Amino acid sequence: MELLSRWPGPEAIGTDLLRRYGEPHRRYHTTEHLAEVLDRVDELAAEAGDVDAVRLAAWFHDAIYDPSRGDNEERSAVLAERMLADTDLPAGTVAEVARLVRLTTTHDPRDGDRDGAVLCDADLAVLAASPDRYASYAAAVREEYAAVPDEAFRAGRADILESLLGLPALFRTAPARERWEAVARHNLRTELMLLGRASGGADPRG
Repeated sequence: MELLSRWPGPEAIGTDLLRRYGEPHRRYHTTEHLAEVLDRVDELAAEAGDVDAVRLAAWFHDAIYDPSRGDNEERSAVLAERMLADTDLPAGTVAEVARLVRLTTTHDPRDGDRDGAVLCDADLAVLAASPDRYASYAAAVREEYAAVPDEAFRAGRADILESLLGLPALFRTAPARERWEAVARHNLRTELMLLGRASGGADPRG
């Protein structure tokens, strides 16, 4: 499998991770998403302090995904700690990978956290996708939450979009802001409009 060739560790771990991303209940958090995040990490590699740790964290960041639970990132981080403990990686690297995975809960790295900024920007880069890709992303997220009634989903999704639009910047690295910020804000405002909630007019930041 082509994606497995991008896994930097023991083949058995990479194979297990790909099995997880291929679980039948997933619609967005799939191997396609994993590949896209890895591609974006490659684009932003020069911004990272330890890009190898970022790549490992990208592999693990959605390794456990259950839309009915709110602790997926924590469980994925624990999985990374357990699996990587059996490799020859230094303990400090394993701890950094787990920290980065946990950071995708909030996508809010501290100032100066270069590795955190790269991983979070890569994970959110889908917000700046082409209109067709963004539409398929939004539809896939809805499918993952099929058990949630439509009205409740639309309200919750709109709240998330408004929260994102209220941020000073969606992306933390300079290249990501330059390439993706304006497009991402346009996509978010468009989806918000389709959900039936106005975005408060033109956003002066995007």
